[in-house]
Amino acid sequence: MAMTLAERFLRNPYQSYVYAYPHKTAYRILPEPIALDAAWASEPRDAGFLYVHIPFCEMRCGFCNLFTRARPQAELITAYLSTLERQAVRVREAIGPMHYARRAIGGGTPTYLDPPALHRIFDVMEHTMGARAGIPTSAETSPETATRERLGVLRERGVDRISIGVQSFLDTEAKDLLRPQRATIVRGALERIRAAQFPILNIDLMYGIPGQTHVSFEANLRAALEYHPEEIYLYPLYVRARTGLDRRGGMDPDDTRLSLYRHGCAFLASAGYERISMRMFRARRAPSLGGPVYCCQTDGMVGLGCGARSYTTRLHYSDEYAVGARGVQEILEAYVARSDASFSSTDYGFVLNDREQRRRFVILSLLADGLDARAYTARFGSDAEQDFPELAELVANALAERLMAGHRLTRAGIDLSDAIGPWLASAEVRSRMALYVLR
Repeated sequence: MAMTLAERFLRNPYQSYVYAYPHKTAYRILPEPIALDAAWASEPRDAGFLYVHIPFCEMRCGFCNLFTRARPQAELITAYLSTLERQAVRVREAIGPMHYARRAIGGGTPTYLDPPALHRIFDVMEHTMGARAGIPTSAETSPETATRERLGVLRERGVDRISIGVQSFLDTEAKDLLRPQRATIVRGALERIRAAQFPILNIDLMYGIPGQTHVSFEANLRAALEYHPEEIYLYPLYVRARTGLDRRGGMDPDDTRLSLYRHGCAFLASAGYERISMRMFRARRAPSLGGPVYCCQTDGMVGLGCGARSYTTRLHYSDEYAVGARGVQEILEAYVARSDASFSSTDYGFVLNDREQRRRFVILSLLADGLDARAYTARFGSDAEQDFPELAELVANALAERLMAGHRLTRAGIDLSDAIGPWLASAEVRSRMALYVLR
């Protein structure tokens, strides 16, 4: 007897994390460069997202496949900041005035930069790009770099949500992740973050670490709750190509990630946290940051810095992508060598036709808070379920439910988001991703 869709997903529940669509490995060199003023000409300007990428870290963890360089030379950091400032001037000239609803600094580890450099980043965001303080602002940090001085800059410049990648409070588990981290350093960082009074603290934790048990995973959750985080993100361990764990040799063959995850979900629910998506859990007491409404399905993102992605309705673009130290270094060197004029256009990305725009809307909505059928029809002039019979198949397998307002994943469907997301990708995107040669 043939397996049902749900049974297929349960056999391989962890395929890929779909946090954007299409994935960056589907990007390619464009047939011709596209001028940014043309790409942004018809885009809405009332609720943009400004993202600045800092591709530097004090170390590269064994699981990390982000675009980042560990322990860069001081000369590269100086050149990078100067280039980012040059880029911002040209991007602002090209896209024109934008009212930003959100802004964020990620990486890498933004707090790898010293306080004066952090101030330079905020000056670019506010004075060059026009993304003023007072809108919801997020920044990432790490236990080693969350110093009192750096946190003070973030708070002074309007950061109201700070996210720290802890992964594990247990030194043995951190070691298994090839992350030379001590629990005493982690706890000191969290104490400083709470003392700085950021309205929202997010703690990232990881499950599926070799040797991890329900007991040790729960110990991590209990340790995190000591700091009363407003948000907790639970990430499954993936061993991706060209990472340290990949070079060491793969996962424990006894994959208990789904069991650990479900245990974590139940524990956090009992502690007063609501599951917002597969990864995100928010305390019911968490404040709302307010500000203009930003919707990733319809509003654009302006990315600055090497490794940042930008989104318009039809065009997603960025620099090239690499994980290996040599590949990252080569791309960074090419970035800092770019002329001012080159930042007025892009030659690398993915052009979304009408079908891919519809698919992106469905995937990002469904994996978040649900697909609004009326919003889909208002934008595309058709019915989502007729356009995508996959929705009916998810409903038939009890992985999604059909509501008056549209579709949303069931509890079982949310558990399997990392299988459902890749399954919904188009054949072209899957093909491009499979053929991508990772540097």
